[in-house]
Amino acid sequence: MAVAEAQLYAKVANKHRGRSSSALLEPLLAKGFPAHIAQKALVATGQKTIEDAVKWLHSHCNDPSLDDPIPQEYALYLCPTGRLHSRLQDFWQESKRQCSRNRAHEVFPHVTLCDFFTCEDHKVELLYDILKRVGDSFSQRFPPSISLTLHASSSYLGFFIDDSQANILKEFAVAFSSEASALADCHVKPSLKQFHLTLAHRFYPHHQKTLEQLAKCINPEEPCQWVAALYSRDMRFVHYQRLRALFQYKPQNIDELLINAGDLIYVDPRQQSEVSEGWVIGTSHRTGCRGFLPENYTEKAHEADTWVRHREYVFDTASRSFTKTDVEPNVKLNGEAHNLSMSRSVTNVLSLQNVALRRGVLVMRHGERVDQVFGKSWLQQCLTADGKYYRADLNFPSSLPRQKDSLKQFECDPPLSCCGIFQSRLIGEALLDQEVTISYVYSSPALCCVQTAQHVLQGLKLNQKAKIRVEPGLFEWTKWEGSRAIPDFMTVAELVEASYNTDTSYRGNFPLSSLVPSESYEDYVSRSSVVIKQIINACPNKGRGVILIVGHGSSLASLTRALTGLPSRDSRDFAQMVRKIPSLGMCFCEEQKEENKWQMVNPPVKTLTHGANAAFNWRNTIME
Repeated sequence: MAVAEAQLYAKVANKHRGRSSSALLEPLLAKGFPAHIAQKALVATGQKTIEDAVKWLHSHCNDPSLDDPIPQEYALYLCPTGRLHSRLQDFWQESKRQCSRNRAHEVFPHVTLCDFFTCEDHKVELLYDILKRVGDSFSQRFPPSISLTLHASSSYLGFFIDDSQANILKEFAVAFSSEASALADCHVKPSLKQFHLTLAHRFYPHHQKTLEQLAKCINPEEPCQWVAALYSRDMRFVHYQRLRALFQYKPQNIDELLINAGDLIYVDPRQQSEVSEGWVIGTSHRTGCRGFLPENYTEKAHEADTWVRHREYVFDTASRSFTKTDVEPNVKLNGEAHNLSMSRSVTNVLSLQNVALRRGVLVMRHGERVDQVFGKSWLQQCLTADGKYYRADLNFPSSLPRQKDSLKQFECDPPLSCCGIFQSRLIGEALLDQEVTISYVYSSPALCCVQTAQHVLQGLKLNQKAKIRVEPGLFEWTKWEGSRAIPDFMTVAELVEASYNTDTSYRGNFPLSSLVPSESYEDYVSRSSVVIKQIINACPNKGRGVILIVGHGSSLASLTRALTGLPSRDSRDFAQMVRKIPSLGMCFCEEQKEENKWQMVNPPVKTLTHGANAAFNWRNTIME
């Protein structure tokens, strides 16, 4: 940014945006809104425009807490802008992709000046005046540039600010907190610890090396203008999780929540234990209403996504520092001039080439089973008086595979529904569209898993080429078997006779006889760890080939965590996690051969979401 542009931006940005809150409040009062509710609306929208406040009031017309005199919490942060901010955002995205989310991803890049404090709604404008006044008094003392030094430990990674510069920032924070405490009657605590900008926090120790490598790619001397910004949050939901709605959901019952795509939902983890499978109970950030909603309509959001940005003070340092051109400097490498942008582009291309050559493991839950739709007594609905199978609903399969014994065996080893077959083929077609190369296929001995693998391969147009290796060790935690016995699975010979393309030469790592009913959680975790490692060792690296494993909901956690070196989940929340995994839910692990490890990344295709379709009786519905 040129000097003149930076000065102009700072001058404009440091003026009050829009009118004062009193000027905004009067039109709302004229519309008939009570003063305390109008003030709440202005604060909730950052006191920017009347239109924003009116829209908030209409959205919250059914909010049961609208009259509650609950103040917001505020924090003062020092935030980077410009090229340094862009580099930090790149780090945020790449660290999340390679090492999954950590605590730092919940909030944008910042240095904490004053941590959260409460302020009554009608006194918030005083905070704006104080920020402007204190900012003006420190504008000439603010460092022309801030020196950042990378610091790393087993649970923290970030930049520390040079002590001499940090002291000036602390004085600024103390001045703001003193005036806010005196004039706005707020109990504000300035941050007096080591000033830092966090890059990663509370991550798994084995991710430390990767995170440090990514952090070293950030040039802390990138051009940057620093902004002191005031943020607020709803103090009632500080310890809640945040979800973002992916689709609109219209309530079917009075206790359900209306959500639109993009809505943010507050969810208290402590209230979810009694909720039906596949549902959560939450409060809408947009409307303030509370109710049940389908969990598969949402994704995790970040804590700061629900925060409101109020006022900011831009420190004009451009006029007191050397002008930095936007053109990347040339540097000499091996005696030749190279442009850094071009070097970065080449590096990125090489990185992409390395990624393409990495092998992966795609762990997938089976498709929809008939008992998931029609209940445990599904088979009784499909048997004639003489014990023959017939299709009682179009979502039942047209026929069942032959078994040496009676059809009763399918009660404990149910097949896919027709929708489950469709789901599996659709996933296979999506993998084909993404040019995913499947080199090996493993399946649990459960019929629904073998069928899922078969139909995924059909979608991939590999059903005549790739053979399914039936691995008993992939069967789910046997404690969950309702019959208290291991199901009598179809043999490989029976599967071949039923036209399933199974590998007759494969000998499982765990024979069926080794599966014990009601095994302990520790035994199940140990079995999963052994089987995934034996599968990896049995599959030579074929460049960019992917190993497809079709198992159960529990497989997604037990196999991938063992492969990536993560500790197993506590048995108490394992079941809660598994019940959130839908049909054809997927996890993808990618090999980092140069580091001799595996890491979880985004699957190559999107997940499949659809709604329920209840049975319909025209006579009962239309005629009565």
